[in-house]
This record gives sequence, structure tokens and C-alpha cells, in this order.
Amino acid sequence: MSNKLIPALKLGILIALNILMIGLVLYAGSHDSVDALSKMGSRGAEVREIQTRLKRWGYLDGAVDGIYGTQTEKAVRYFQSKNGLAVDGIAGPATLRALGINSTTGTASTGSSGMGGYSDSDYRLLARIISAEARGEVYEGQVAVGGVVLNRVKHSSFPNTISGVVYQPGAFSAINDGQINQPVADSCYRAARDAINGWDASGGAIYYYNPDKTSNQWMRSRPVIKRIGRHLFCK
Repeated sequence: MSNKLIPALKLGILIALNILMIGLVLYAGSHDSVDALSKMGSRGAEVREIQTRLKRWGYLDGAVDGIYGTQTEKAVRYFQSKNGLAVDGIAGPATLRALGINSTTGTASTGSSGMGGYSDSDYRLLARIISAEARGEVYEGQVAVGGVVLNRVKHSSFPNTISGVVYQPGAFSAINDGQINQPVADSCYRAARDAINGWDASGGAIYYYNPDKTSNQWMRSRPVIKRIGRHLFCK
């Protein structure tokens, strides 16, 4: 073999090895991302956090044991069907976000956004439920809906997180009719920020309803605090 060809051959081998190593890294990374999803047979802290939230919100009948079994899969499917998610029984990124769980750590999303100690995901979820429930309402009415959510977080009769309140079974019609998945109006981001920063436009309400659309007699019996736009805000 010519001495002139040896350097070129070495360079070619080096390039080939680099390409192979990059391919192996990408392949391993893709499998890690798949394995990070919680699904049937998974175990650990993320599964326990999923179960805790599903149990608290009334989706899970089984035990909170950190084991992703048939009861947990059934509960995840139920949660997915109620929240406009792909119903596959697998707690992937979209489902974990809806549950308020950080998919990279398997823990609740609690990082402060600088707004009342709530996380950025809390802020965005609050804006989303405001938009879904109060789209077209006057701005004060949008802030008031956010205030009701936050008042429930502080109330002993309700879940103690924004995601828990929003996704509590039967709490908001926007969850059942899919409005929660519609684009968020810009004003609702501002309303969420104002509510988190302390403006309780609802006057301390923990309920609200549209009297033109609600036939629920229990809701109609609640003491009314004020009316803003089409909504009555109640104790």
C-alpha cells in the first residue's frame, strides 16, 4: 500500500468511528426518552406521584403503591378521556403536563415563576381555564374566574393545587366539553397574572355560574357575592 494512502485511510476510519459513536448516542437517547414514560409495569417516584394525583382527584380506585398496574392504567385512561388527551393509558409528556408533573424528574412542578410562588405551568394552566370558562367576558370577569380557582386552592374543601382544582372531576364544564384545549386569549394571560398577584375580583367566591345556562338548584341556592358580566359569583 502506498505511504500516501495511509493518512487518508486513517482519516476515513476516524470519521467513520465518529459517525458510529454519534449514532449510538442518539439511539440510546431516543430509547431513554421512551423508557422515561410511565406505563404498565413501571415503578418508582413518578408512578407514585401520578397515582397520588389521580387518587386525590377521584380517578383512581386502587392503592398508591408506586406500581403502574391495571388500576393505574385504567385511571390514566379515564383522566385522558376527560381532558382531551390521546387515550392510550400511558403517562407520556402531555399527560404528565396535564397532571402538573415534571416529566424529567417525576415530581410535581413547583418551580417558582416569581408570581405568588406559583410555577410557570400553574400560571399557564390558570390562564387556560380562565380562557375556557370566561372567553368573551369583561376583563374583571376573567380575573374573577381566576380568583375562584385560587380561592379553592386555599379552601379546605378543594384540592390544594391549581391543577388539582382545575382537573377535579365535574368542577368545570370546560374540561368535559374540550374548551380547555382551545387557544388561550391574550387577555387571559394578563388576568391569570393579576389573580396570582393578589387581585381577587370575585370578592372571595369559591363558585360561579351563568344563571341563563345553569339549572342546578344547589348552585342557584348559593349566597351571591356579586355579578360580573354573565356570571354570578357565590360563596
